[in-house]
Amino acid sequence: MNSSDKHGPATANILVIDDEKKLAGLIARILELEGFKVYQAHTGKDGLKVLKAEDIHVVISDVKLPDVNGVDLVAHIKELKPYVEVISLTAYGTIGDGVKAIKNGGFDYLTKGDDNDKIIPLVFKAADKAQLQMRVLNLQKRLNERFGFSGILGNSKAIQDVVNMAKKVAVTDTTVLLLGETGTGKEVFAGAIHEESTRRTKPFVAVNCSSFPHDLLESELFGYKAGAFTGAVKDKRGLFEEANGGTIFLDELGEMSLDLQAKLLRVLESQTFIKVGDTQTTKVNVRIIAATNRNLQNEADEGRFRMDLFYRLSVFTLNLPSLNERKGDIEILATHYLKEFSQKMGKHVNGMSSELMSALVNHRWKGNIRELKNTIERMLILADDNEFIDVSLLPVEFRHSNVSDTSFDLETIERLHILKVLNYTQGNKTEAARLLNIGLTTLYRKLEHFKLG
Repeated sequence: MNSSDKHGPATANILVIDDEKKLAGLIARILELEGFKVYQAHTGKDGLKVLKAEDIHVVISDVKLPDVNGVDLVAHIKELKPYVEVISLTAYGTIGDGVKAIKNGGFDYLTKGDDNDKIIPLVFKAADKAQLQMRVLNLQKRLNERFGFSGILGNSKAIQDVVNMAKKVAVTDTTVLLLGETGTGKEVFAGAIHEESTRRTKPFVAVNCSSFPHDLLESELFGYKAGAFTGAVKDKRGLFEEANGGTIFLDELGEMSLDLQAKLLRVLESQTFIKVGDTQTTKVNVRIIAATNRNLQNEADEGRFRMDLFYRLSVFTLNLPSLNERKGDIEILATHYLKEFSQKMGKHVNGMSSELMSALVNHRWKGNIRELKNTIERMLILADDNEFIDVSLLPVEFRHSNVSDTSFDLETIERLHILKVLNYTQGNKTEAARLLNIGLTTLYRKLEHFKLG
């Protein structure tokens, strides 16, 4: 039984950097017998070229190379590919260099002349660690694609300007106020800011302030002590404590009562608060991102929102554009959601008709991205496998909104009525023909005439 049987399958790639070609070849041969794929280089410069070109997991490098200090090379390797583990080769008189290499991020060191069997378990350990780190990085990448800025779709200037501003504030600890209509993606932006911050490994807690009555909201945010009120049989941690070290996102902040606003102001100023029923101060370390679709300046001017809290929250404000301000992004978004829901539902559709896409682009989106997403999901539910999705699957209300109220053209009215009936029958053309009191072939002819699929 070889070492790969003992330690698991050897699927890692190893790079050996040593100007002693015989020694490099010997190490490579030993590792190849264990199932590793081994690359060789005889200078630091050539080693870095291989590292950039290949998917290397472990580097075994001499600390004495002709063109570069092997100790410094460790730092260059870790900077280039942080997940790669480096094992340094030292002579008996240069063990100190091996220790320095470890301080630079190296995995371990080997002394030349030692039993070559020592290298095998050491390389397996280094490879296991490197591959685990790669999986973590890939997971982080997927999380970032889903929750980070790369998950915010759209190429329009309106959305890209906001994304660029959000990226700049993300790396700071500054409080952020997100403004915009309902459905513009405020929670998505809040999550992306957290994901791109130094707090990304800590909790991200989102709470909709309009979802709770005043008394309950205070308890949810700040927690309470046992006996604070009827039913409080034990201490409860609030969401601010749950978010400690990370970020709390307060959506619909404009719904918060004035006295609760005062408590929030204290958190912003001192990162402390007092739980309901408590006399002791609780301290947290939390970044606050707030959002509202209200005009807080007007709310403050009219006495419904604390002016001092408004100033503290609006240190950095991001105005998210409505979907109607970024019409050029609708096709990208619609295509993305069609693919997303197709996979979730296990359906295969052939795409969307140009007429449908035109209708989506020209629609007045009161609910913004959320409305578009819901519309795509609904149409996909009604669609059959391998069907080409067209305007016949749009909600009646949607189609009404896209027809001029002053249109008296008979063909327009007939087309709209056919669409209405098709929507009622959920796309069943036989049933639609029956309700319209026309033959099925006549319906198909009209569908072709009106270019309805």
